[in-house]
Amino acid sequence: MSMDEMLSNCDDHGPLGAVLRQLDDAAALIDLEDAVHQKLRRPKRVVTVSIPTRMDDGSFKVFTGYRAQHNMDCGPCKGGLRYHPDLTLEEVIALSMRMTWKCAVVDIPYGGARGGVVCNPKEMSLGELERMTRRYTTELVEVIGPEKDIQAPDVYTDARVMAWIMDTYSMQMGYSVPAVVTGKPISLGGSRGREAATGRGVVVTIREAMRRRNMPLEGASFVVQGYGTVGSWAARLLDASGPTMMAASDSQGGCYNPDGISAEELLAHKRETGTVVGFPGSERITNQELLELECDVLIPAALEDAIRADNADRINAKIVAEGANGPTTPEAQDILDERGIFVIPDILANAGGVVVSYFEWVQGLQAYFWTEDEVNEQLDGIMVRAFDRVHAVHEQRGIDMRLAAMVVAVDRVAQAVRVRGIYP
Repeated sequence: MSMDEMLSNCDDHGPLGAVLRQLDDAAALIDLEDAVHQKLRRPKRVVTVSIPTRMDDGSFKVFTGYRAQHNMDCGPCKGGLRYHPDLTLEEVIALSMRMTWKCAVVDIPYGGARGGVVCNPKEMSLGELERMTRRYTTELVEVIGPEKDIQAPDVYTDARVMAWIMDTYSMQMGYSVPAVVTGKPISLGGSRGREAATGRGVVVTIREAMRRRNMPLEGASFVVQGYGTVGSWAARLLDASGPTMMAASDSQGGCYNPDGISAEELLAHKRETGTVVGFPGSERITNQELLELECDVLIPAALEDAIRADNADRINAKIVAEGANGPTTPEAQDILDERGIFVIPDILANAGGVVVSYFEWVQGLQAYFWTEDEVNEQLDGIMVRAFDRVHAVHEQRGIDMRLAAMVVAVDRVAQAVRVRGIYP
C-alpha cells in the first residue's frame, strides 16, 4: 500500500486516523496554509527492513522492522523503539507524528520518529533479542545517528537494548558514539534522572493542573492504570507529595483500597510476585473498574485506547493525566469535555521522558554530565513553561487542552517549515 493510500484509507478510529484528525483540527484553528499542512500530514521517510536472526536452536527467523521519521525541520528525529507481536506500520507512523508534536510542545529541537520490530520478546531468549537488535541496527545504520535520528526505549525495550544499539552503531563508525541513543545505562553515558523522567513530568503537569483548578495536593486521591515504569514513578512521586493512591493495575488486574496504598510497598510487591494483584489489604478489581473509580486524578499509563466512547461516560476523575501515548480516543475526548473532566494530553503530560532524553543527548555530545538535581530542576522548568503555554491557548481560544497542545506544537513546527523553505 502506498503512503497516499494509507493516509486516505486509514480508519478515523485507528492510531493514524486519530493523529491526522488532531493535526487537521489544529491546522483549521491557525489557518495553516495547505502546502505546510500537506507536508506535516506525511512522514519524511519510512523504512521497512527484514531482520534475519539466528535463533538458539540454530534455525533462522526473519523478523520485520520499521523506522518512521516524520519531520526534521526543528532538528534531528527522536523517538522510541518498541518490540511487539501486534505492531503495524500504521501504528509506527502515527507514533512518529505524535512524537513530533511532543517535542514541539515542550520546545526542544527535535522532530519525531518511531520504530519497532514485529516480534514477541516474551518468547525470545536474551541472545536472540541481542542478535535481532544488532541486525536491526545494522540495517538502519545509514538513516540513524546523533545528527539524524536518536532512538530510545519504548514498549518491551530497555537500557540494555539501547546499549546493544549504541555498540553496534559504534562498531560501524569505528569509534564510540554514545549520543546515537538515549535511555542507555549510566555507565555508557546515560543521564541521571532518566528512568523517573516521564513519571516526574506527569506529576509536574498534575501539580500545575491542580494549582490552576484550586485543588490542594494534600489529601487528594489518585489511581494508576499501568504500574510499569511511568505509572510506578508517577505514583511514588505523587505519594511523596501528599496525595493518596487508592488503586493501581497492570495487565493481570488491579488492587484497590480506599484508605490508601503505599506506592513503594506496591512496587516491592510487584517485583516479588510479578503483579500488583494480591497486594495485602487490598481488594482485587479489573482494569475497567479502576478507570471508573471516583478520584481526583486518573493516570492512564498503559497502552492506547483505554478510555473510549463506550466507557468515557463512566470516568469519575476530575483530572485525567495521560501517562501513556494515546490512551483516550477522539470520541472519548469529546465526552470527557462535555462532562467537564480536565484532560492533560499525552504530548504534554508524558513529555518528561523526551525532555530528559534531550538532556542525555546534549550531555553525550558535550561529554559533560549533570547531577540528578540539575536534571530534575531543568525538567521541572521546561514542563511548567510548556504547561503554561498550552493552558494559555486553552483559555484564550476556549478549547480543550489536547487541541491547545496541538495548536502550540503545529504552529511551532510550521514556523520552522516556513523559515527553512522547501529545497530546492
